[in-house]
Amino acid sequence: MMYRFIDFEIKGDCRGSLIALENNSTIPFNIKRVYYLFNTKKGVRRGFHAHKKLEQIIISISGSCKIFLDNGLHREVVLLNRPDRGLFLKSLIWREIYDFSKDCILLVLANEYYDESDYIRDYNEFLKEIENG
Repeated sequence: MMYRFIDFEIKGDCRGSLIALENNSTIPFNIKRVYYLFNTKKGVRRGFHAHKKLEQIIISISGSCKIFLDNGLHREVVLLNRPDRGLFLKSLIWREIYDFSKDCILLVLANEYYDESDYIRDYNEFLKEIENG
């Protein structure tokens, strides 16, 4: 499986809504890094990489975007447009993020700290890594 969605429980009342994200509960790993993307300009594509070991959950907490996913055998585009649904990506999935709405904010949760050596930024190297995997 290239990815799976995780639906988060919305709690709230007449005042508004809240979603709690917890290590090894609502999130299937210990969160070691959190970052978010925002103010992405029209027509810009982001990503263009895979990870050797890193796992991530990507949540569109505002707005929407599309994510192109490729595991070397299958390709698929998914739409992120709900703050109560996370896209869980394991390692060795090439991703390209595009078609950002003006109000898009993507929250990314990772199971490891930033490590440049974990990134595969060349698509042909990605394919070689899969073949050797």
